[in-house]
Amino acid sequence: MRLQGKLTRVDDLSFDRREAMLALLRRHFDGVTRRDFARDLAEKQWVIELVEPESGALRGFSTQCLLDVPVAGRIVRALFSGDTIVDRDHWGDPALSHVWGNLALALIDAHAGQELYWYLISQGYRTYRFLPLFFREFYPRYDCPTPTALRDVLDALGRHKYPRDYDAAHGVIHHRPGGCRLRGGVSVITAGRRRDPHVQFFIERNPGHSAGDELCCLAPLTRENFTSAAYRVIRLASSRDRSGGDRPTAVMNRPLAGVDPPLAGEARGWQPVGLKQ
Repeated sequence: MRLQGKLTRVDDLSFDRREAMLALLRRHFDGVTRRDFARDLAEKQWVIELVEPESGALRGFSTQCLLDVPVAGRIVRALFSGDTIVDRDHWGDPALSHVWGNLALALIDAHAGQELYWYLISQGYRTYRFLPLFFREFYPRYDCPTPTALRDVLDALGRHKYPRDYDAAHGVIHHRPGGCRLRGGVSVITAGRRRDPHVQFFIERNPGHSAGDELCCLAPLTRENFTSAAYRVIRLASSRDRSGGDRPTAVMNRPLAGVDPPLAGEARGWQPVGLKQ
């Protein structure tokens, strides 16, 4: 059964829904505390809820917020994903990718002309693998170095969000003893996966991932930077632009009001298992 995704304001979450989110997170991560979960949630603006359409049971979620940080005398804005998990039985369901993509497109339109990014911290290779699926330009990556200007943005975001744990030399947030980390067996890297250059790069750049370390990543949020695969997942209507090419337009009419977007189509999407805070 495909999941239904919806964007909900944090303030609108019921007590029971918050408890279900905490329980789901604890089934997939070790070291999850109620205090850390509550702190992460309090910092966020929205939650993408993934539910079974008939029962309404929660099967996944992702917390989201916008960050503003000063970088070289200017203000840079980034969409930041916090606690994120999808129940193992629903890995590959496109609902999360669909709702997140529509949120990102709505923010692109709302902040037209401003410098906007997606700031992603990845504890598992499945989360990192989302970047080449959805974006033409993202960093860090195996096939080209991170430009200095974008490395400065990554460093500013890392120091802003994790001043004690961010390792600027390696672009990694180090895991604290007793902190949150994926349970064993949740994100096993098989020999076949290691042949993927993106996965191999993730392993090399984040050798402490199994202990909970997280690789800091960045992708410019522009309509032009989304791949054709991303647009298939988001399920956009297309219209012809002046140049004769296809220009995608979002189907989320009230993007920031927490309305329920329609379900995505058949394309496989984001399988985030290791996105934390």
